[in-house]
Amino acid sequence: MFALSLPGHAQLRPLEPYHAEEFAAHLDRARAHIAPWVGESFVATGLDGARGVLQRYADDQAADRRRLFGIWLDGVLVGGTMFVSFDAVSGVCELGCWLEPAAEGRGLITPVTRMMIDWAFRERGLSRAEWRTLPDNARSVAVAKRLGMSLDGTLRQVLPGREGPRRDVQIWSVLASEWPHDDGRSADKDELDRLAAAFLGAFDNTGGRRPDLERLREVFMPEARIIKNLGARPVVQDLDAFIEPRRRMLTDGTLTDFSEWEVAERTEIHGNVAHRFSHYRKAGRLDGEAFEGAGHKTTQFVRTADGWRISSMAWDDEA
Repeated sequence: MFALSLPGHAQLRPLEPYHAEEFAAHLDRARAHIAPWVGESFVATGLDGARGVLQRYADDQAADRRRLFGIWLDGVLVGGTMFVSFDAVSGVCELGCWLEPAAEGRGLITPVTRMMIDWAFRERGLSRAEWRTLPDNARSVAVAKRLGMSLDGTLRQVLPGREGPRRDVQIWSVLASEWPHDDGRSADKDELDRLAAAFLGAFDNTGGRRPDLERLREVFMPEARIIKNLGARPVVQDLDAFIEPRRRMLTDGTLTDFSEWEVAERTEIHGNVAHRFSHYRKAGRLDGEAFEGAGHKTTQFVRTADGWRISSMAWDDEA
């Protein structure tokens, strides 16, 4: 059995029928969160249902049709990725993923799916990889964009609604002819993706989760500067000044059910320096009132003896 190390003490491993008990427990934790986005047959109930899902994927893998992988974080199954379909004859595959809330914002999905696409193109000779998602699944759309996929189109009202109207599905894809050759930059890009996800995930207190702002000290250089653009009078802070007021807001009831995520990004790497320009969205409850917002962020990175770190960041919320 292989195990691939992922950021933050996580591992990717094949998810097989003998994991049925772990998978059933995981689905009990994740069901309400992932049910709006994944197929109904996947979110099985009970041990027998979980074993049935895993056995179907095992049978299909033996026939070279589908594959299923689990992501373990600190030894606990928290999600996974899959080839939803894999057709070596037609040269087309479809990828998918899922995570329970505790594993989101840790930069786990993009490097795994990039590796899967790379394997499908380079090792198996496929020509096209697809990613299908509901248009309002912002996290899933963001993954497709980070993978360099193009939006082919939208299938209108192709899925039955769950106690509501029928739903559209977006189809994203990337072709083997568009897939970059590895010149050493892909590992750097994975690391920069992980840092960006770790930054956003540190503030997440949805579902009663406790934010982990101390993670930011592993993301930024100690000398980093963080700037909020207020027009004529930008606020420039060091790491301590940035962390402390946000820790209070996120733990004293002022800001609850808060999360922030990228919806688009452009990253440029030049030797030992890099820059990322991103568009983000956020949502939560401020003093009990629900709110949503968006903005743009510019982030500078430098390569250090301990790996890539953020040297400075500035952002501007949309009015």
